[in-house]
Amino acid sequence: MQPLTEKQQKVFKFTKNRLLNNNPPSQREIAEHFGLAQNSIYQIICYLRGKGYLSDVAGHRGLRLSKEYIRNTRHADGVPIAGQVAAGEPILAEENIECYVNVKKLLGLEDDVFFLRVSGDSMVDEGIMDGDLVSVKPETNIYNGQIAVVLLDDEATVKRVYIQKNRIALKPSNKAAGYQTKYVKRTDKDIRIIGKVTGCLRAI
Repeated sequence: MQPLTEKQQKVFKFTKNRLLNNNPPSQREIAEHFGLAQNSIYQIICYLRGKGYLSDVAGHRGLRLSKEYIRNTRHADGVPIAGQVAAGEPILAEENIECYVNVKKLLGLEDDVFFLRVSGDSMVDEGIMDGDLVSVKPETNIYNGQIAVVLLDDEATVKRVYIQKNRIALKPSNKAAGYQTKYVKRTDKDIRIIGKVTGCLRAI
């Protein structure tokens, strides 16, 4: 990838941090942050796209890290952020990798651990907040009561899991909101345990 000028590096760093926090900036917001004209930011964004750091998707806040940048920043210490997982009602977990976070050695994580971004508030009593990243150790068998990521058909959710004879109990943890345990029969859905949650990083 082509090197960046100092100004391009600053704009890219700001934009990347916003993207990693699931808060894509508009070009106007970038311009206001740096005290520059929006036309200047437009030109810098064009350079960042041309040099392979950013890509566009549809919409007002359509900037994303490019696949080329993600590939080039992947390394042995990088932990992948793999889309989103629900901590309320289950939602589809995106299969594409958003980016890689260099915290593996710092947190003592194993090589196969990955991150999923949480959406919802049903696990707040366990310290898992909306927007947090949970680290997941791939496991197909877990102990009753462990917090885990479970795939129901093509929808993923994070809950305390209890394996029962013909069903699985998915227990939330938010007394104030009054969420109820969900019971899923094995014959009703394609149920698959993705892995156990081993930690949580707070969204900033």
